[in-house]
Amino acid sequence: MALLEVRDLSVVFRRRGEEPTIAVDNISFDVEPGQTVGLVGESGCGKSVTSLAIMGLLPSRGAEVSGSVTFEGKELLGLSQRQLDERRGRDLGMVFQDPLSSLNPVVPIGVQIAEVLERHRKLSRKDANAEAAELLNRVGIPDPNRRLDEYPHQLSGGMRQRALIAIALACRPRLLIADEPTTALDVTIQAQILSLLAELVSGTDTALIMITHDLGVVAGLCDEVNVMYGGRIVERAQRHALFAEPRHPYTHGLLASIPRLDAPRGEKLVPIRGSVVDNIAWSRGCAFAPRCPNQLEQCWTDPPELVEDRGGMLRCHNPVEVAPLAAEGAR
Repeated sequence: MALLEVRDLSVVFRRRGEEPTIAVDNISFDVEPGQTVGLVGESGCGKSVTSLAIMGLLPSRGAEVSGSVTFEGKELLGLSQRQLDERRGRDLGMVFQDPLSSLNPVVPIGVQIAEVLERHRKLSRKDANAEAAELLNRVGIPDPNRRLDEYPHQLSGGMRQRALIAIALACRPRLLIADEPTTALDVTIQAQILSLLAELVSGTDTALIMITHDLGVVAGLCDEVNVMYGGRIVERAQRHALFAEPRHPYTHGLLASIPRLDAPRGEKLVPIRGSVVDNIAWSRGCAFAPRCPNQLEQCWTDPPELVEDRGGMLRCHNPVEVAPLAAEGAR
């Protein structure tokens, strides 16, 4: 049995006097114990909303969540706030996108970590503080005992992100969700954060959902990658297969827009034309059709289904064909 099973998850936002916004549209995926699964796509494709729905952090008013999310065989959707509070932190941990706004600016870092330990692991304040210092040391923050008394604004961006990871790991959760944990960090700190996440889940049954817009981030981290567009999964594949033979034109476009070290000098990047708002409703056809270089007349009238394709899953009427020699070279 999978650790996390998401089935037909949909999230619709409604505001009075406006058309409803479908942020997540009937998606399904599994996460096995010890597995790292990526959710990849541009801003606005529904990645973060999916994670918030799994964690039960969407507002109760204005957001309609349907489908099923089971953790260790137990349904999470529909649980009371008290039941969710018992699950979050203890079984489910999350590293949020913006550490400066996620941490309480008027509470010392040590208190924010210790309160999780006191609540879920029932530690005394003394033991919780000692454990908090050990967690800061584990995530690579120097002089952890001094940092316990410091406030978020006294830490660098990389240290704040590490502090968030320490809070998420405080109760040794079975599932960790990292929502773009390297956003706004320089490349050196990005590499350190990704290495830290890989080390934390390596050799344990802790599963990781990595949410990012950058396929380069998941290249050395994820076992399986789900590419999202317009609230739906358009391609699912194992990491090596996805990079070697991207089948969906959107996935191909994301990869083509990443600079390559082995590219000839002066070679131009090929961006995806248009923006994420240039789409059509999935009920009418393929949402990516207005931006797709492989579009057919069928793409505008016939919504593609997610079907099995070369060991993965694909939602496309006219997928990209990669020459075998080119695919072998990409491996």
